[in-house]
Amino acid sequence: MSLARVVLTTGRQLDLSDLRFSSTYGGMLEGYPCRVVNEMKIRGLLHSAEKEFPSTPVHLVPPTREYPDQYAGAFGPVEVMPSVACVGRFRSTALDPALDPVLHRSALAVVWFQPTTEVPSGCDAEEALRDLAWDELARDYEL
Repeated sequence: MSLARVVLTTGRQLDLSDLRFSSTYGGMLEGYPCRVVNEMKIRGLLHSAEKEFPSTPVHLVPPTREYPDQYAGAFGPVEVMPSVACVGRFRSTALDPALDPVLHRSALAVVWFQPTTEVPSGCDAEEALRDLAWDELARDYEL
C-alpha cells in the first residue's frame, strides 16, 4: 500500500512507498543559510538516501534558491532553500516492456525540497517532482 500516488507530466503513475521529512535548516545552531551550508545539506540527504535504499538509484530534484537582501557573512550571500527537505522512494511499473509486469517494478529514491509538509499527491505535487525523467533515472527490479 502506498502513501500517495504522484502523476508525472508524462502520465506515468508513481506510488510513494517511503517518505521522510526534515527541516531544511533544523538544528542549525550557528551560521546562516548560504551556498556552503546548502551544499552540505544536499550531500547529507543524498548520502542518507543511498544508505537507506542501497539497491535503488538516487536523484536530486534541484531546489529553488532565494537570495534575500541580507548582510553577506564570511561564507557569502544568504541563500535560502524551501523549508522542508524530503527523501522519498517511488515505485512504478517496469521500464522494460519485455519484463513480466506481475513480477517486476521500477524504483527511484528522490531528494527534493518543498515549502510545506504536505505529502505530494496526484497532479498537485511540486512541478519539479512531476517532471522527473523516470525512464532515464529509475531502475527495474524483481519482486
